[in-house]
Amino acid sequence: MTQSAPRYALYYAPAADSALWRFGSTTLGYDAIAGADIDFAVPPGCEGLDWLDLTAEPRRYGFHATLKAPFELANGRNEGALRAFARNYVAGRPPVRLAGLSVNALGRFIALTPSEPSEELQRFAFDIVQAFEPFRAPLSEADLARRLQSPLTPAHRAYLEAYGYPYVGDAFRFHMTLTGSLPDGELAPVKTALAQAYAQALPAGPVQIDRVAIFKQESRASRFVLLDSIPLG
Repeated sequence: MTQSAPRYALYYAPAADSALWRFGSTTLGYDAIAGADIDFAVPPGCEGLDWLDLTAEPRRYGFHATLKAPFELANGRNEGALRAFARNYVAGRPPVRLAGLSVNALGRFIALTPSEPSEELQRFAFDIVQAFEPFRAPLSEADLARRLQSPLTPAHRAYLEAYGYPYVGDAFRFHMTLTGSLPDGELAPVKTALAQAYAQALPAGPVQIDRVAIFKQESRASRFVLLDSIPLG
């Protein structure tokens, strides 16, 4: 493995013609389908902030919710096999229905999270982590060291060793990131502004996790782009 090898990730990314995709992509100023910057929809009340800087980190990844975190391909595996496996796997899975999504603060960043807990979603995400594990190369020493810089519980470390990512299984929390880390004085007002913008952009009510996306990052210096979007069922 090298720092310039492509990485892949299994995400939930909404359909390209959906209001949810438009909301998330314009909030980040990046369309991961086109792999290009787009005009921001800065939420009202945040015009005085450096929105380009506040969204820099999530813009690298595109609008999504992580199901299986970015990984390099294992020896003997290739992109074609990954895509074929994904199509076959996803075709046999039903969509997951959530009560809704809401704008919340997770630590120092803002994200969309499920309005109500969903055991079905937790099982679905962990099934994907496990099913695609044969495609994941072991973490490099540099990636492992980076992960170990964060404070991890023994359970998190066990997940990291087993799956290359500490926040899986019962540690998984579905979230669609809308900002990077925010200073104290900006966290509450940005959350309020994004919540209002989200309520205006999308009707309240259930959300279906209706597809699985494969994203690809050509090198560590590049952004992730959408490779495949595969409807569930």
